[in-house]
Amino acid sequence: MRIGMNELLVVLLIVVIVFGPTQIPKLTRMMGKSVKQFKEGLDEADREEPKDASETQSQ
Repeated sequence: MRIGMNELLVVLLIVVIVFGPTQIPKLTRMMGKSVKQFKEGLDEADREEPKDASETQSQ
């Protein structure tokens, strides 16, 4: 299932109508920060994972 150009334009139009053109930059900044924090959390979990694996093997 693919999203075509028409569907994308409809979704963007609905977003503009619901949130208004002044709120869109704020929403995109919040989404960017959320994605960044999510990636940092994944990186942190990857760094902690080998430490946890060695603890379970020694028990």
